[in-house]
Amino acid sequence: MISSLTARIFAIFWFTLALVLMLVLMVPKLDSRQLTNLLESEQRQGEMLEQHIEAELAQAPLNDLLWWRRISTAIQKWAPPGQRLIIVTSEGRVIGALPSETQVIRNFIGQSDNADYPKKKKYGRAEILGPFSIRDGEDHYQLYLVRPANSPQSDFINLLFDRPLLLLIATMLISAPLLLWLSWSLAKPARKLKMAADDVAKGNLRPHPELESGPQEFVSAGYSFNQMISALDGMVSAQQRLISDISHELRTPLTRLQLATALLRRRHGESRELQRIETETLRLDSMINDLLVLSRSQHKNEILRENITADDLWGDILADASFEAEQMHKTLDVTSPPGPWSIYCNPSAIGSAFENIVRNALRYSNTHIAVEFKQSNSGIMVTVDDDGPGVSPEDREQIFRPFYRTDEARDRESGGTGLGLAIVETAISQHKGWVKAEDSPLGGLRLVIWLPEHGR
Repeated sequence: MISSLTARIFAIFWFTLALVLMLVLMVPKLDSRQLTNLLESEQRQGEMLEQHIEAELAQAPLNDLLWWRRISTAIQKWAPPGQRLIIVTSEGRVIGALPSETQVIRNFIGQSDNADYPKKKKYGRAEILGPFSIRDGEDHYQLYLVRPANSPQSDFINLLFDRPLLLLIATMLISAPLLLWLSWSLAKPARKLKMAADDVAKGNLRPHPELESGPQEFVSAGYSFNQMISALDGMVSAQQRLISDISHELRTPLTRLQLATALLRRRHGESRELQRIETETLRLDSMINDLLVLSRSQHKNEILRENITADDLWGDILADASFEAEQMHKTLDVTSPPGPWSIYCNPSAIGSAFENIVRNALRYSNTHIAVEFKQSNSGIMVTVDDDGPGVSPEDREQIFRPFYRTDEARDRESGGTGLGLAIVETAISQHKGWVKAEDSPLGGLRLVIWLPEHGR
């Protein structure tokens, strides 16, 4: 087996071309209706018929009015059993042929009219041999023998030879398996490479050993691809370790700062400065936690998943959110509750993502939040609306980026870290879903999540 793709394409191309040329040049020669030379036995038979008919005509009395009857009688007398003899005069008159054969006889005469080199040719189920020379006094005739064809060629084969386009189509069909095999051998590794690239695009940084098999060119490409994946995986792992190390190092001074704040409060009592220090310390601690969650979720290629219904997944979160809304003197309306729709997911990741956008709406809304669940496009769509300040159109695509902030009113005053929606987007995309931001009918922001429903 040729391992080089270039050599394989080159070899198959020339082999196919040679096959087509061979068929084009050789197939017409396989047509049994081709004009061919007589066998020696057929030549002797024709010479004997010449002699018998010339002798018969020499014995018959001449009659200028019924001259053709002498010829007809002679050819009927000496015609072999099951065969017929036909005479063609010098004026081109055909004697002894059936009305349906006249055109065929004239066609054969046009191809074989030399008595010194008689030929034969098949026409359907009949075969014509000739011409043989007959002399009748001063007149010269041509004798042809019509006999049943031995193993006549099928009508379908005749149709192929008579229609060049059909012959071309048959040639293409014969060469098609080779071309299909070539196309398959090209497309199979290309499809593997595409699937591996799609896998990487989803964040699954794992090598694909199957790419390193097949033609040499694809083996080299697969090896380079796996090397790239390994390098990317190493970079991401190093980044995660760096973030984890930084977070660990930051937690130590944060803990000391919280301890120092508690000691100051015990010695000197409460003050606005201490409250501000404590608030910023808690915010920094929350940011570190969110950063670790985001880093781990982005790097975690395979997360544990299970089948769970939508009402079981989000029911408790909605109940907790409703309670919190009451404490904040806000209303949370579930216009359409989740049904018993099956979802194949990581309950912790998807539950946390939904809880994040609900708390986001609680944090930024003025008085009203609306949540809706429905089946849509072979999946489950969750819509969360709030009546808060909203987000400008130019910022809606950016709010899912880590640490992106829109304005001070919607972020700093609310205590946001700028990582919540980035965590949501990462979790949803890992489950082959999507999340987007829109204008809300309530006047604030609408966040829409779509997840594929299991089994659909």
